[in-house]
Amino acid sequence: MKKCLKTGFLKWKPDYDSAASEYAKAAVAFKNAKQYDQAKDAFFKEAISYENNKALFHAAKAYEQAGMMLKEMQKLPEAVQLIEKASMMYLENGTPDTAAMALERAGKLIEHVNLEKAVNLYQQSASVFENEERLRQAVELLGKASRLLVRARRLDEAVVSILKEKNMYKEIENYPTCYKKTIAQVLVHLHRNDFVAAEKCVRESYSIPGFSGSEDCTALEQLLEGYDQQDQDQVYDICNSPLFKYMDNDYAKLALSLAVPGGGTKKKSPAASQNGVSQPAQGSSHTEEDDEYAGGLC
Repeated sequence: MKKCLKTGFLKWKPDYDSAASEYAKAAVAFKNAKQYDQAKDAFFKEAISYENNKALFHAAKAYEQAGMMLKEMQKLPEAVQLIEKASMMYLENGTPDTAAMALERAGKLIEHVNLEKAVNLYQQSASVFENEERLRQAVELLGKASRLLVRARRLDEAVVSILKEKNMYKEIENYPTCYKKTIAQVLVHLHRNDFVAAEKCVRESYSIPGFSGSEDCTALEQLLEGYDQQDQDQVYDICNSPLFKYMDNDYAKLALSLAVPGGGTKKKSPAASQNGVSQPAQGSSHTEEDDEYAGGLC
């Protein structure tokens, strides 16, 4: 490798391409031997050699591989940093799709360690796909960002993200998914204690083809009615219906934990008891919630 980089009287320029090839062979050998630290160094040197030779795509690939070796060493922030560097090179090279996919991979790596960083990476990836008019890929990444924002209880940002998703689904004419995004919007707004915004979301969604009269629309109208009238029974029943319980986990959790203002405990009406329907005690109703949730969600 050093021989490839050495210059002399008859060799004016280092042979970066050959050096990169040698570093790549060494990197693979170290990787196969599970000597990840040495493999990372070799991939890194391969990347620099390609970079010096203006071969940006190959340099980016090598940086990404170096990042994956850091992942094997459980050095996730450093791994993500290298993969981000690779994605910038893919963009510079004119291969935006590869850049977006690299950012998504980085997001998956860091998701369980740093939610905020993962959100940022998914949003960057979505933005690259959106710029390329790849809206289906973009909206999928936005969805991941929205769910993580909800999980992190960054609800104001989640509202903005879900609205962007919904508008994108409208653009590609996937109307049934718009209905689901309206449910997500309403749940987030109610957890923000903003009933007016929740009501506005439903009202604006009447313009979406097929929404009015759909089961999603009916359920949301009943949910808002129950919430406005402080009827915990009605809110509980709607939020425990399959329509809500089988949403993505982060939204299902919002539904299951929704309480009316000033309320908190689920009350059973005397009429229900008179009809011969046995009602669980308050203490056991929470256990049922947990059991249903654990069994019903993916």
